[in-house]
Amino acid sequence: MSDPGAVKKKFSLGSTEKERRNNLIVIFLAVILVAVVVLFFVQRGEHKQIMQSLNAEKDSIQVELNSMVQHYDSLKTDNDTLNSQLFLAQAKVKDLLLEVGQIKKASYEQISRYQEEVGSLRRIMRNYIVQVDSLNRRNQQLMAENQQVKQEFMEVESRNVELERQRKQLAQKVERAAMLEAQNLTVAGINNKGKEVTNRDKADKLMISFTLSKNITAKRGDKDIYVRILRPDQILLVKSSNDLFQFEDLKIPFSVMRQVTYEGNELPVNIFWDNEGENPFMAGDYTVDVFADGNNIGTTSFSFKK
Repeated sequence: MSDPGAVKKKFSLGSTEKERRNNLIVIFLAVILVAVVVLFFVQRGEHKQIMQSLNAEKDSIQVELNSMVQHYDSLKTDNDTLNSQLFLAQAKVKDLLLEVGQIKKASYEQISRYQEEVGSLRRIMRNYIVQVDSLNRRNQQLMAENQQVKQEFMEVESRNVELERQRKQLAQKVERAAMLEAQNLTVAGINNKGKEVTNRDKADKLMISFTLSKNITAKRGDKDIYVRILRPDQILLVKSSNDLFQFEDLKIPFSVMRQVTYEGNELPVNIFWDNEGENPFMAGDYTVDVFADGNNIGTTSFSFKK
């Protein structure tokens, strides 16, 4: 228990002027030290926040650069020049991405420069996107036009084929319409007196008789009429191996030929096969074909008795 009579001592910086001055200096330095320590911790916290913010900006830049690289991969064209430009532009993005990834501690100046470069690369990429999109739309338009042209060409080709078919049909009809016909075609054996005989031993000639039909579309003028006579043993009667005429794509032998003048009206014609100097006629069935203008205009048969 304190003495109530004791006098309470007052706080003192010192008993002398020198002590008081030294103590004041110590107190001042202590205050400065505390202030410095407080400022250090405050700045350390602010620096940490700044570095976190810079690292976040760095990560954002890397994400955007990676996105740009992938976007360039998706830009496809058929234009070799534009493809080369796209390759170079993508290479610049990859180079910047590599540079950013190698930075351990980014500064404000670096981040600011990278952001400017990213903005420039982004504008370049957008320009290429517009070019590629425009080129692809143009290519699609050209492909559509090309497909339309092909379709129209196929339709024209189909019409031409149909017209050619119709033309050939018409030509065939005209040709058939212009084709002569050997009407009332008959064959008879005759002797030297001009009388008809049915016995092969008495026959000296064969007389092929017919009437050329009336045809106003057939060509008029001189016409060569060819006759082929086939014996019962299927051997053709011929005078010479050089006696040939054109039938379709071939030259075939004929037995006998006569030239007539045709004027579009019915014209009776007799053509004779002279068997003098040839093997005797055979008994059996003979086949006779008549040709004019490259067409078979009549066929008939006859028989000789023994």
